[in-house]
Amino acid sequence: SKIFSRCQKYSIFVRVRSKYMTKENQMWFQSWFNTPYYHILYKNRDYKEAELFIKNLVHYLNLDTQSDSILDLACGQGRHSIFLNSLGFKVKGIDLSEKSIENATKNATNSLSFEVHDMRTFYDSQFEVVLNLFTSFGYFDDESDNQNVIRTIKTSLKPNGIGVIDFMNSPQVIDNLVAENSFTTDSLTFNLKRDYTDGLVNKSIEVVDGDQTFQFKEKVRAYTFEDFKSMLSIAGLHLLDCFGSYQLDPYNKKTSDRLILIFMSND
Repeated sequence: SKIFSRCQKYSIFVRVRSKYMTKENQMWFQSWFNTPYYHILYKNRDYKEAELFIKNLVHYLNLDTQSDSILDLACGQGRHSIFLNSLGFKVKGIDLSEKSIENATKNATNSLSFEVHDMRTFYDSQFEVVLNLFTSFGYFDDESDNQNVIRTIKTSLKPNGIGVIDFMNSPQVIDNLVAENSFTTDSLTFNLKRDYTDGLVNKSIEVVDGDQTFQFKEKVRAYTFEDFKSMLSIAGLHLLDCFGSYQLDPYNKKTSDRLILIFMSND
C-alpha cells in the first residue's frame, strides 16, 4: 500500500542516516526537515499569501529584475525562490536539508539554483538582497549560532544591500499558543503539543503512520523586536523598517501576526 511504502522508505532512511550521523547532525531540524512528514504537515501553507508578501516586498524595496540578485537563506523546498524567479529575478536558494534542496532543484533554471549549506557558516557569494523568511531563524541552542546567521546575512550582502528577516511575532504567538490538537491527513494522524519554556516555543509532533509511530520536535527561540535590534546592531546592520504583516502593516507587539525586519549594512 502507499502508506506502507512511505513508512518503509522512511524506516530505511532513518536506519541509513543514523549509521552515519554525528552528534551535531542529530539536531532536531536536520532530522525533522528531511522527513516526508514535515512536508505533509505543512502542505496547506498559504501560497497565495506568500506570493502576495513577495510582491509587496519587491514593490516596497523597489527591486530591479535586471540588476538585483537575491539569496533565499533557509529556502526549504524553494517556494519563495521559485516565485521570485518567475518575476524575473536571479535567485540562489540555500538550505541545510538535503531532501528539501533535492526537491527544490527540480525547479532550477539558468537564473535559479539551489545548494545545501549551513546558514551558520560563511557563504562565498554576495547579493543585492538576502531573505530569511517564514520563521527560518532561532533554531539553534547556542545563541552564538543564531548570531552567526545574522553575520552570514551581512557577509552575503553587497555594499548597500538589503536584508529581510520574516519571523513570528513572539509575544502574540506565546499569548495564543494552542496547547494540543490532532488531525488526520494523507492517512496519517498528527498529534501536536505546544508550550513555551525557557525562552523557546516548543512543538512536539507525533506521527501515526499505519502501525508505526514516529516522534519529532520543533523549537524556536522566541526572539522579540528588541532582541533582533540588538543582534543586528552587533553585526553592524542598520534597521530601516519593521512591519507586522505580509500586507506590510505597521508592527504592533500585541496584535501583529508577523515581525518583518528590513535592514542594511552600516558599512
